[in-house]
Amino acid sequence: MHVAFVHRRGFGQFAALAEHLATNGHDVSLICETVDRRLPSVRVIRHRAEPGPRTDSQMARYLGIPDHHVRIGHRVAETFDSMARQGERPDIVIGHIGWGSMMFVKDVLPKTPALGYCEFFYRAEGADVGFAPDDKPDAETRKRLRLRNIAQLISLEAIDGGFSPTFWQKSLYPAAAQKRIAVCHEGVDTQLFRPDQRASLRLPDGRILKAGETPVITFVARDLEPYRGFPQALEAAAKVVRQNPDALFIFVGGDGVSYGTPPAGGGSWKDTLLAQYDLPADRVLFPGAISHDLLRQLYQISTAHIYLTYPFVLSWSVIEAMACGALVIGSDTQPVQEVIRSGQNGLLVPFYDTDALAETILRVLDKPADFMPLRVAARRTIEHRFRLADCIARQKSLIDTVLRTA
Repeated sequence: MHVAFVHRRGFGQFAALAEHLATNGHDVSLICETVDRRLPSVRVIRHRAEPGPRTDSQMARYLGIPDHHVRIGHRVAETFDSMARQGERPDIVIGHIGWGSMMFVKDVLPKTPALGYCEFFYRAEGADVGFAPDDKPDAETRKRLRLRNIAQLISLEAIDGGFSPTFWQKSLYPAAAQKRIAVCHEGVDTQLFRPDQRASLRLPDGRILKAGETPVITFVARDLEPYRGFPQALEAAAKVVRQNPDALFIFVGGDGVSYGTPPAGGGSWKDTLLAQYDLPADRVLFPGAISHDLLRQLYQISTAHIYLTYPFVLSWSVIEAMACGALVIGSDTQPVQEVIRSGQNGLLVPFYDTDALAETILRVLDKPADFMPLRVAARRTIEHRFRLADCIARQKSLIDTVLRTA
C-alpha cells in the first residue's frame, strides 16, 4: 500500500504512524513545504514554498490567509498531479487540513481515499480568541476568523473522513462535520517516556539535579508566551521563591511567538516580563529549547510540572510529562480538563490565578510524597488513553475503514 502524507512543515503529527507503516513494508511518502527530519524508508517530496499572506491592502487583511492557503493547496495538487502522470498514485492520502494543503487533492485524485487531520477550527467564542480578559473580538476580527476556516471547510467537504487528537478539539468543528471526524491522538512512546527514580540532569553551571532531591518546578512550551501561560507561571515563580528559597524553576522554550502576538514594545515576552521581577538567576533558569532526550530527563526529575494553556491545541509536552509520572499542575481550561481530573491524576488551578498556582506549588514542595498517588494515576492515564501502540492501531483501523468505504 502506498500512503502519502501531507503536512506543510515536515512529518508533524504523522511521524510515528509514517515510520510504523514504512517499517512494516508499506510505500510511504511525505508531501511538504519544509521537512524537520528524515525517516528511514520514507520518501520526502517538497513542493515550492509560497510567500506568506499578503498584507498590502485593506482587502488583504481579510483574504490574505485564505489566499495563502489556496496557493499552498495548488502546490500540493500540482505535486500529486505530477506523481499521477508518472504512475505514482497513492492508495490513500492523509493530510493536515489547516493550511490548505488538502483543498484540491480530490480534484487531481478523485478516486483516491483522503483522510484529514482536524487540529483546530477557529472560533470567535469558546476557544482561544476572547479568552484573555482584555481580548474583546470586534466584528472585523470575527469576519477574519470566519474566513480563516475557508480551507478547512472546503477540505472537509471533499475528503472521506477526518480525525482530531482530542474530543474538545473535535467539538470546535461544525456539528455536521463532527459526524465524520473520529477522535484519535497520535500517541506517546510510554516505553521511552516513563518514570525513572534514578534520573539526573546536569545543568550548564555544573550542578547535577537528581530525582527526589532538589525541588524542581518545570515549565515547557515551544515559546515562552501568553498562550501557554508563561506570564502567570513566571509571576507564580516569583511568589514561590520568596517563600521557598530552595525551589528551582526551569523554564524551557524559545523567545519567539508561536501563537498570539508579541509584546507591545517589541522583543520577547521573557525579557519583557523578567524586567518586572527581581528573580535570583540561580533559582529561575532559562535553557532555551532543549533536546527531546533532555526534556524526558527533566520530566523525570520534576517535583511539579506547570502546564497552562488557553483553550487551544493540547501540547504533546503535557502528555509526555504525565507519561514520565510528573505531577502536573495545569490550568482548568477545556483541553487540560479532558486529560486531568484535579485531585485524581494531577492538580488544576484557574488560568489567571497566580496566587492559587503559587500556593499549589508550595503545597507540593512541602509534602511531595503526599502526591505520589496522583503521579501514578497520571502515568496510568497515559497508558490507558495515549499509549503509542494503541494510538497507531486506532489510526490504522481508521485507514482501513476509509479504504473500505470510500
